Amino acid sequence: MERLYTPWRWDYMVNPKPKTCPFCEYLAQDSENDAANYILFRAPRAFIVLNRYPYSNGHLMVLPNVHVSTLDALDDETQFEIIKLTTYSTTLLQRAYRAQGFNVGINMGKAAGAGMEAHLHLHIVPRWLGDTNFMPVLAKTKVMPESLEEVYARLHQLMKDIPPPIFTR
Repeated sequence: MERLYTPWRWDYMVNPKPKTCPFCEYLAQDSENDAANYILFRAPRAFIVLNRYPYSNGHLMVLPNVHVSTLDALDDETQFEIIKLTTYSTTLLQRAYRAQGFNVGINMGKAAGAGMEAHLHLHIVPRWLGDTNFMPVLAKTKVMPESLEEVYARLHQLMKDIPPPIFTR
């Protein structure tokens, strides 16, 4: 069996995690700080944020506004809102980056690979045919054509053309 190692994730996995939840901290701040925190959209029960440790440009996460670690801790309305925001995110990313596919998933628990297991989050990773490469494995380098700030600006601008879903309380 051949193995493909991902050393760039090791530092993130083994270094101490923050004592407080960064996602809850982002939400507690005024929306004027959303660009600095990479929050693209706040809905009544969930929000969309860029992943600070992306696998590819446009890697987004959808999170509930409540600090829970499992799906069964969410009410039906929040579960629905998370799925609607996930659908919206794939539409946005397909338009912004011409993504040819997506990895969408939730890592619940440390054994499943959750880096921030205390606050449930759903990953949306845009993919393209042939997008795997040797750079991270051989050179411990990721090739990212845009900075997080550029990704945020691109997606935020596109949201004017593709408005987020409307939710009522």
